Amino acid sequence: MSKSQSAIHFEAFEYKDGDTVCAGTLVYDVHSAGRLPGVLIAPTFWGADGLARRKAMQVARLGYTALVMDPYGDGRVAADQAEASRLMEAAVADRAALRRRAQAALKAFRHHRRVDGSHVTAIGYCFGGFVALELARSGADISGAASLHGILEMGGPRPPTELRARVLVLHGSDDPLVPPAQVAAFMDEMRAAKADWQFVHYGGAVHAFTNPDAGSDPSGGFAYDERADHRSWKLLSSFLEEGFSQG
Repeated sequence: MSKSQSAIHFEAFEYKDGDTVCAGTLVYDVHSAGRLPGVLIAPTFWGADGLARRKAMQVARLGYTALVMDPYGDGRVAADQAEASRLMEAAVADRAALRRRAQAALKAFRHHRRVDGSHVTAIGYCFGGFVALELARSGADISGAASLHGILEMGGPRPPTELRARVLVLHGSDDPLVPPAQVAAFMDEMRAAKADWQFVHYGGAVHAFTNPDAGSDPSGGFAYDERADHRSWKLLSSFLEEGFSQG
């Protein structure tokens, strides 16, 4: 199907994590029939904002059904960076609760009429990359987990001896939020878990390199990098295709 024939649809998707109502957004091409492989998208620390929806649209145009999960509940999106930091820090402080929130989204997503529940991959951006990795670490039955300029530290419960999900990390080599020691520790973790993993550095890129809203000045540690964005998208697309073609 050509891009000109696509018609991307956004649909409110409510699910629950215990007593918390989560307001996700389901995104798919209305011309794609039947159940499609699913891509669960964990957004940045802002919450399910416009960037997450744009990424979901890109995924839907590849022929998948996407769900932008609601990490904070009640559809909450931070009003400013200070609030976003507070929300993220609270979520990261309770890893078990964060994993439950991601698992609740995954469970509901699997059963949607447009999703092939046996083929779901989790991806995430910045804080969302951390969420996608935590879902894999929880032992969730997913095809893969991909982190784009995400936080890599483990903390909390240890992962299973063998990580079932394939892992892809797309990382800005100059990201000040993820220092070399954290990268090295993550690689040791993947080796210990006998994971099927890939780690790609983008030279000169810093945090948020896929986000055009991050500006163009890398000196502050946050900046868009067009080349890294395009190259990482190609690898992510290949990672999704490979995972969904198996089994």
